[in-house]
Amino acid sequence: MKDLEVTGLTKAYGATAVLRGIDLTIEGGELVAVLGPSGSGKTTLLRVIAGFERADEGSVRVHGVSVDDADTFVPAERRHVGYVPQEGSLFPHLSVAENVGFGLARRDRRGPRVNDLLALVGLADLGRRYPHELSGGQQQRVALARGLAIDPRLVLLDEPFGSLDAGLRAALRADVRRVLREAGASAVLVTHDQDEALSLADRVALIRDGRIAQCDTPERLYAHPATPELARQFGEVNLLAGTARGDRVTTALGELEAAAPVSPGPVQVLVRSEQIRLGASGGAPAEVLDTEFYGHDAVVRLRCAVEGDPCLLARVANPASLPGRGERVTVGVEGPVVAWARDAREGAPQTRPA
Repeated sequence: MKDLEVTGLTKAYGATAVLRGIDLTIEGGELVAVLGPSGSGKTTLLRVIAGFERADEGSVRVHGVSVDDADTFVPAERRHVGYVPQEGSLFPHLSVAENVGFGLARRDRRGPRVNDLLALVGLADLGRRYPHELSGGQQQRVALARGLAIDPRLVLLDEPFGSLDAGLRAALRADVRRVLREAGASAVLVTHDQDEALSLADRVALIRDGRIAQCDTPERLYAHPATPELARQFGEVNLLAGTARGDRVTTALGELEAAAPVSPGPVQVLVRSEQIRLGASGGAPAEVLDTEFYGHDAVVRLRCAVEGDPCLLARVANPASLPGRGERVTVGVEGPVVAWARDAREGAPQTRPA
């Protein structure tokens, strides 16, 4: 049985349409990340699933039971759905154990369930502390334990790592994934952070302007985004004009292999920054504009000295030495590229990779 089925969901606030026909399904034990920029509708979607808002049209089914449709609305407290808000939102006057047990029946608040949950999230010895005595990461673990207290099959995570520093976010993501698996719960994670979505989720749903534009595995989404706009959801990209002939495309960087057969004619070509190779034999000439060193890798910005003077972004793994600003280098492309057919008249990309 599917743990969540969202069909044709719409929601507006006054004259402003926020959700414009959302379809989303979560299988048992699956974690799906809803990834999108601010204002795209992702938090509203989560609030409708949770029962904090009612849909205007469409339906929501949880564990096969309709909880929101034209004839039915089940309030949030009866949906048996766990919810983990941003920044924990713990009750400051309650201890850690009391926060975790808050949603349980009174007779269960001092029982083994709370202790088991604190052990599950690695806080077995901190039940008597108060939220202000915990670190940000510990507070989020308490919020996760509280969301799991009712033993839900579905947990909703509303940007739960947003207030944490980068190192702590990475550690806590791994812990959350482990805890959800051990609890046997499915989850929907709302985020605007591509690293969170790609590293945590079984599938990622890209939301734009209130619609799911593409939903697939992280690997498939990154390698084969449906449009140039969706490719930009995963950071800066190199988009080049080109001409397709079968499984080859001709660009300012030379003739490249297409990841899929391409209809002959004008195309827009996606070249990921990690595909750019500096010092490539026979590559196109380019000038280094600047470099950014991060230790484990570096980013090099270039201007290609060919027709159109396209600017490029190259990511260099394990950089031993980097070219200096103004230095002349050659650049090539490693591996196949995604190409989208363009209308020869208007130059508009199609909605799927060619």
